[in-house]
Amino acid sequence: MTRVIAIANQKGGVGKTTTCVNLAASLAATRRRLLLVDLDPQGNATMGSGIDKTALARTVCDVLLEDEPVAEVIQPAAAGGYAVLPANQDLTAAEVNLLRRPGCGVNLRNALQSVVEDYDYVLIDCPPAINMLTVNALTAADQVLIPMQCEYYAMEGLSALMDTIRQIRDSANPKLAIHGILRTMFDPRNNLANEVSSQLMSYFGDRVYRTVIPRNVRLAEAPSFGRPVLFHDKRSRGALAYLALAGEINRRDAGLQAQRSAGG
Repeated sequence: MTRVIAIANQKGGVGKTTTCVNLAASLAATRRRLLLVDLDPQGNATMGSGIDKTALARTVCDVLLEDEPVAEVIQPAAAGGYAVLPANQDLTAAEVNLLRRPGCGVNLRNALQSVVEDYDYVLIDCPPAINMLTVNALTAADQVLIPMQCEYYAMEGLSALMDTIRQIRDSANPKLAIHGILRTMFDPRNNLANEVSSQLMSYFGDRVYRTVIPRNVRLAEAPSFGRPVLFHDKRSRGALAYLALAGEINRRDAGLQAQRSAGG
């Protein structure tokens, strides 16, 4: 059964794209079939996967505007073992055009239907804002993975995102759920980070992943080489952390599948 997971947080700089690219590569390394959907006009997930966003003839923009079938736009990641539905700055124009169309919030969900069963996971990299692109992502997704830094404003931003998820659940996607909350760029020497982490664990319990993504130089520099950190320095703390996260997600999803099978 395919899991469609939107990686979202309306606060920028929390590691959404880093998580999307490196989790894609790590899940692919565990023999999962993986599609990464870049839904951010910056196209950073596309570039981080080794695809030149400036040389693209067709992108997710064409898919959203129903000009191209999704299977014709998907490309293999140059390094990573997964597939990419790429993006570039054209996606900004797509958002404007989408607003003029009826039912514009379901375009991505409708487009993915023809290919979704070809993958074990579809990861959607969302822009750092609640806009029509994010609405498309949350409407297409089964679950949401929320990367966040353990800092002062993080809880406020998380609360706003939870409100958005509830609104999408009530209006367009009743099955939408939280897959997990991921602590990123974590420094255990920082007292505030530890305090916010404790608050998260207290409030959200097991919805907070046990895996913590540390601050790591190799993780930060890998995008400039156009590849996930697993193929930049597989022994780095960043690479090991995302492999651990992939394992945790696989175990969590296998457990949910077993519960459903037993209940059915």
